[in-house]
Amino acid sequence: MSKTKSFIFKGKQSFSSSKLEQIKHEFNKLNHLDTEIYSNEIYLILADTDSINLDGIKDVLSATEHDEEFSFYIGPRIGTISPWSSKTEDIVRNVGFDNIYRVERLFGFKIDCNLDYPNLDTSMFYDRMTQSIYSDSKDFQNLFISDEARPLNYIDLINKGKEELEIANNSFGFAMSDDEIDYLYNFFSKQNRNPTDAELMMFAQANSEHCRHKIFNAKWNVDNSQKNNTLFDLIKETSKASPDGIISAYKDDAAIIEGATVERLHLNKSNKYEFVEDDLNSTIKVETHNHPTAISPYPGASTGSGGEIRDEGATGRGAKPKVGLVGFNVSNLRIPNLLRSWEKDEKKPSRIASPLQIMTEAPIGAAAFNNEFGRPATLGYFRSFETDFSDNKAYGYHKPIMLAGGIGEVRDKNNFKLQIDKDYLVIVLGGPAMLIGLGGGAASSVSSGESDEDLDFASVQRDNAEMERRCQEVINKCSAQENSYIEFIHDVGAGGLSNAIPELAKDSELGVYIELSKIPNSDKSMSPMEIWSNESQERYVLAIHKDNKEAFEEICRRERCEYAIVGITTIEKSVKVYDELNNNYPVDVPLSMLFGDLPITEMEVTCKKNDETTEDNSEDFDLKSSIIKTLQHPTVASKSFLITIGDRSVGGMVARDQFIGPYQVPVSDNSICLRSFTSTSGEVLSIGEKPTLAITNPKASMRMALAEALTNMAGVVIKGLHNVQVSANWMAASGENKEDIALREGVEALSKMSINLKVSIPVGKDSLSMKTKWSDANTEFQVTSPLSGVVTAMAPVNDVTISATPELSLDIDSSILLIKLNDKNRLAGSIFSEVTQTKYNNTPDIDDIDDFKSMFLSIQNMISNKNILAIHDISDGGLITSLLEMCFTKRVGMRVDLSGIDDINKYLFSEESGFVIQVGKGDVKSIKDSIAAKGLIIREIACIQEENFEIIKDKEELFAEPIIQLEKVWRETSHAIQSLRDNKEIADSELSLLDDNNFTGLMSNVSFNESQIKNINIKSTNPKVAILREQGVNGQNEMAAAFSIAGFDAIDVHMQDLLDKKVYLKDYQGLAVCGGFSYGDVLGAGGGWSKTILYNNNVKDQFEDFFNNRSTFTLGVCNGCQMLSNLKSIIPGANNWPSFERNFSDQFEARLVQVKINKTNSILLNDMDGWSLPVASAHGEGRAYFAGNSLEELKNQNQIAINFVDSCQNNTQKYPLNPNGSPDGITGVTAADGRITIMMPHPERVFRKLQMSWHPKDWNEFSPWMQIFVNAKNFSEES
Repeated sequence: MSKTKSFIFKGKQSFSSSKLEQIKHEFNKLNHLDTEIYSNEIYLILADTDSINLDGIKDVLSATEHDEEFSFYIGPRIGTISPWSSKTEDIVRNVGFDNIYRVERLFGFKIDCNLDYPNLDTSMFYDRMTQSIYSDSKDFQNLFISDEARPLNYIDLINKGKEELEIANNSFGFAMSDDEIDYLYNFFSKQNRNPTDAELMMFAQANSEHCRHKIFNAKWNVDNSQKNNTLFDLIKETSKASPDGIISAYKDDAAIIEGATVERLHLNKSNKYEFVEDDLNSTIKVETHNHPTAISPYPGASTGSGGEIRDEGATGRGAKPKVGLVGFNVSNLRIPNLLRSWEKDEKKPSRIASPLQIMTEAPIGAAAFNNEFGRPATLGYFRSFETDFSDNKAYGYHKPIMLAGGIGEVRDKNNFKLQIDKDYLVIVLGGPAMLIGLGGGAASSVSSGESDEDLDFASVQRDNAEMERRCQEVINKCSAQENSYIEFIHDVGAGGLSNAIPELAKDSELGVYIELSKIPNSDKSMSPMEIWSNESQERYVLAIHKDNKEAFEEICRRERCEYAIVGITTIEKSVKVYDELNNNYPVDVPLSMLFGDLPITEMEVTCKKNDETTEDNSEDFDLKSSIIKTLQHPTVASKSFLITIGDRSVGGMVARDQFIGPYQVPVSDNSICLRSFTSTSGEVLSIGEKPTLAITNPKASMRMALAEALTNMAGVVIKGLHNVQVSANWMAASGENKEDIALREGVEALSKMSINLKVSIPVGKDSLSMKTKWSDANTEFQVTSPLSGVVTAMAPVNDVTISATPELSLDIDSSILLIKLNDKNRLAGSIFSEVTQTKYNNTPDIDDIDDFKSMFLSIQNMISNKNILAIHDISDGGLITSLLEMCFTKRVGMRVDLSGIDDINKYLFSEESGFVIQVGKGDVKSIKDSIAAKGLIIREIACIQEENFEIIKDKEELFAEPIIQLEKVWRETSHAIQSLRDNKEIADSELSLLDDNNFTGLMSNVSFNESQIKNINIKSTNPKVAILREQGVNGQNEMAAAFSIAGFDAIDVHMQDLLDKKVYLKDYQGLAVCGGFSYGDVLGAGGGWSKTILYNNNVKDQFEDFFNNRSTFTLGVCNGCQMLSNLKSIIPGANNWPSFERNFSDQFEARLVQVKINKTNSILLNDMDGWSLPVASAHGEGRAYFAGNSLEELKNQNQIAINFVDSCQNNTQKYPLNPNGSPDGITGVTAADGRITIMMPHPERVFRKLQMSWHPKDWNEFSPWMQIFVNAKNFSEES
């Protein structure tokens, strides 16, 4: 690098027009200006001046000369390497530009005003933890200059005493208690040495409430009576009482639950996919990331999902995440121009994000990570709650709840980590250390407002999902071995390596010797403490035997996954971290010091008798107004804005997501996933939470939370209540007597009810600092979250087809029945009480657990017997919400008869546990008799009618509104946030579908013969299809499954195999280019992948020869479609193909959409022309762009294969029927001779009917999309 020079190029516009408009609005508001803003990406290249190919690098980056100065630039923090740079350098290296040493991206902003940037507030433009601001391009040279490493610090307690520890505790934000400070002082005094900041940070993280769960392990004294069990004891008692199915509980990153023997899609040693019989178990874990999301919503939620994914992946000796869930609790939204009557003026500290900001940014963060990693998020909840201030105190969620969870799968033989020995290799798998997320464990353990603002911000991690995808591929390949190379694995989360590596040592009953210089590091200025304790994401700590080193390294090399052997295990039970640079030990302590017997926390609380309850009265409130306000409440209203941003079909294992029916209405009660691509067995997942009840009755709150989780899954036949496993998440504001006793009572109530029902709680998480304090004009304010217990329930399902949803059936004469436990109709904690701003005394509750069990089992029996046509539980918003949401699924009305009911409001708005079911007229009497005989309440309450939703009592009409108008009200919140977050044009377009009488939802018009699949002849030698992927691709498994079932030998081919000349395309008849996020889409979707091919002559020649071989076929889907469109110069008959750009909505769009197949030469779509049917679509850059007259040429040559269509089967531009804005709804094209077809939708994810959230009832096992793969087999056999 003696002759190096930096080069500056200008790239594309940084933002879409709608996003730039949002930025301009916020900037002008912040600076009291009215000015225009322009922005471009700027690329900075450090290269060898003698041999750089300037034209080549400009082509790869799609860049031009940097010909103008901008007002200022935002780029990576000086001396650091950004994740974008790492991925782009991967591309540059893979295309063969070895003489380029660094590539970085900045954003140039031009502000059309006379003020220089130092005089402007530019804080909104950058993340000060990872980015810097540059005044002009001359400053760019500083990017490649790294400051000297900051030194190791010693805390001089030997000379200055314990006070030095107390000072360090405050300045570093360690959040240590007085007992812990005494403990450390005594330890180091006996050693007669000063501790290092690295040792103290490590101790603080390992012993934080976040990691040690001190309150759940505390001794409790209630009313001067010592309790003989801890909260953790109470939870564990549930698994002791009902151990069925539990394989591992409380001792790993996730619980492991007994699964089933299924045909697993396995990748053998020859990289061939094959179905093999295997025992697969389930993992379950639910985490929270509340503090980071309050401080910085997008990265907080993104890394929350990423961290939970790692928890699942690090279970046993390596597991595989399968489906995810996300939940949010925030205070009142206060949407501009949509303020609600129950929302008062906002009071909050400036250091935390507003509820609206959280709900605008955090869901995108969570979805983006799940999308890029490749895990469908198919379940969730959202609650908005805040009370009025009284004495400057209020209940609410200024510190939000960000819930991230999911279930995965683990091979039975990999359930448990092995007992490793000395001299095992300690490996860090994943990305480099960065100065982010420092002290996150401790920061999450204190109330918001009790720590320094800069420390709060520093404690938030940043995300790199594509790196985590690569790590997971390594884990998958190791786990697939007969004996996994991984013998111990731990994810890196709170406390970074300083927590994960000592945990590995403790669990293995060994010590560790670590070399600090071997830890990958992207910021050379970091101190030893910062390297050791930062919480950079996407990392795992592994232990492998030295004999497996080469095999493990080969897997990592093929997957291009970073790793480092940083140390070894030792017999001496200590943690030693050696710094070669300074020839010292930043850390040298025995494990007994780190995990020693600290004083056990003691909780002393006093119970307060509940005030005597009085009868609730709700008759004074106008019925229509109450219904409208209930539908407007964000907790009840449509959650569509939270759902369509998340891929729900990736992996091909989803049988039920949030959307229901032909109109795709987000009212599903549960999520269902499959165990394999060939079985109908699976798991059902559901959530229950009732925190608003806890203010009045914590016990009822937890009983109702469990009840809601169970009623949500009741529509799916499970093996039995004893097979239900629960992950319990506890959020509370510990430290105040009322909240502490609420926590104790809530845990006791949930434990008792679970034991009674034989439900187990083998996993959970607590977050007990749910309080926000701040001062404003010398006034102290406090917002406290009520006890918030979130119950996530999972149960095995033998046959996922035996189920019912809220989707009404219109092809049978039917009645709507209400089933309840009682007629108490209590209103405390209800949405009705919030919107009417009325305090009620009596909370809904499960007064008789046996009655609840009887109700649940009765529903299960009716589902098994197929007596129930549709079902919806009663929850937020009460009976009225359940009835209306069922109507929305088919856009029909109901006539609700409440004759004989005294208090109509209580009856409609109470949230007592129960069900609304639709049954055939002929079954009404037998069902009513059966339910009544069990002592339960049952009432024939409504019948379906065409348009109006009416409520009558004693023949008097109390309420009547068109169902479409009510659905509009229900969609207001989603529409408003979508308008603010994305753009108003597309939000209005989606809402306008409610007024479109021609729109009739999804449908099917096909002529599919399923028998041809049954007749496929699987031979010993079948045609071979290359399942092609690049780093970041995540859709290979479902593609391989579809081709394998169609009779192919599907072979896993990584681009690295082609670059290494280990695999040649000439050996294959078919090429399937899979979906995902190659290189994290850093140079545009598919851009880096295609450049890797075009700039490697050997690889380019292989592709060109393959495309020209008339006996081959190619299918490109989503990212594969985008990549292949960039190769059109070497694909015969593809010169008029489009490129694919950012969706018009400027958002990732995941929907089940209607498409029509055209008459073309496509061999894959042979005999499918004229078909119209739904298909999964999930992408952010799918808008087809046609240069010049290429669109007309493509039409003239009949190469447009697939279009988005409306209900009249016309090609459509209308959003969301056309989710990306492509002209004429074009979403698939073919080469002139039909052998190469590319499309943005995902037929490989929906080749079985079970994989679709809606399908016609007359479809059999396979969906018509299987025809594509059958056609491929027929072509290969005929060629």
